[in-house]
Amino acid sequence: MPELPEVETVRRGLLPAMDGKFIKSADVRRPDLRWPFPENMANRLSGKKVEGLRRRSKYILVDLSSGETLIIHLGMSGRMLISGQHSTHMYHEHPAPQKHDHVILDMEDGTRVTFNDARRFGAMDLHVTNTLENHKLISVLGPEPLGNAFHAEYLSERLKNKKSPIKTALLDQGIVSGLGNIYVCEVLHRVGISPLTSANALSTQRIASLVPAIRDVLSEAIDAGGSSLKDFRQADGDLGYFQHNFRVYGREGLPCVTQECEGKIQRIVQSGRSSFYCLQCQR
Repeated sequence: MPELPEVETVRRGLLPAMDGKFIKSADVRRPDLRWPFPENMANRLSGKKVEGLRRRSKYILVDLSSGETLIIHLGMSGRMLISGQHSTHMYHEHPAPQKHDHVILDMEDGTRVTFNDARRFGAMDLHVTNTLENHKLISVLGPEPLGNAFHAEYLSERLKNKKSPIKTALLDQGIVSGLGNIYVCEVLHRVGISPLTSANALSTQRIASLVPAIRDVLSEAIDAGGSSLKDFRQADGDLGYFQHNFRVYGREGLPCVTQECEGKIQRIVQSGRSSFYCLQCQR
């Protein structure tokens, strides 16, 4: 499932195609994805101006001139594909709609934005912009890890009574939003903390070390266009390439990259998810 860096990469890719432009028409080609689409969705999108594109956790938020916000979740395999963009050199025609093209937005300038989702675990919803924080998907989210509300004091307070492993705690979207399995594994290796360590057993200093590591890993991944493992593509169809910088994720049995460490990367399963770590340098 795309994590914060992948969703932020897609949001940035959509900006030139959608920001400040009118949706000429919307074609909703099925009644649902993971959940039913909102009532009369096509008409509520058609003719509306895109006032801005934001991200909250793993959700893309498209603010509309109608006073509503389109909430987009990519799910496991969702892609936002752009076609028909003008450039100084060429004009790209729209491809014929494909089987898994479920929502098609034709913009006023001829650009087309298509939501393609083969597995149909993605979602779209519409909600009043001014009360978006009350939406059931948004209201449960913790602070953004790249924002000012996420800091060492906050994280220490949230973890002090958590008996669960630190890996599990950091995946809790109510504690910090947007983190997923890949980046938590990478963060824990950078700071030398085992994914098995109980969250409440960590010292204040070790918890504090997590905050800059989380910011650094996410920022580096965004700069790299995210990580492409199975389904993820950027809005222009390109792959992300942060996967080439993985220190532990997917590297079971390979040597640890930490200088002077002679350990090898181990894989265990926690809460149904693979955790990769070095038994020697992560304690």
